[in-house]
Amino acid sequence: MTISRGFLLTGAVYLVVGISLGAYMGGSGDHTLTPVHAHINLLGFTLMTIFGLAYRLMPELAEGLIPKLHFWLHQIGSLLLLISLTLLMTGRVAEATIGPLFPILEAAILLGAVLWLVNLFKRA
Repeated sequence: MTISRGFLLTGAVYLVVGISLGAYMGGSGDHTLTPVHAHINLLGFTLMTIFGLAYRLMPELAEGLIPKLHFWLHQIGSLLLLISLTLLMTGRVAEATIGPLFPILEAAILLGAVLWLVNLFKRA
């Protein structure tokens, strides 16, 4: 699977999940997971789609180790951040317990974004 395809397919999955969560919240009137919904749409659908399209439009960006690291840092960081945020917002895990994970997961996503920027400077 190419980096472009991986980002595009994963982004499409997040789109369906985000729309489904939004429909559930709208129908139930329970908006507890609004922050999760926003992060699913932004980190999941929007950014992954933009990354996937950019890698498709500029195939030279997909060469080497940097795009692979970018892909996996964004995938793992986003998924675990969304799961952690869901657990926090639903009260299943206390903030004192899960809170220390957030900076680590956010750092993974940020490192992926920095690699994206470095890759753009080098190849775009």
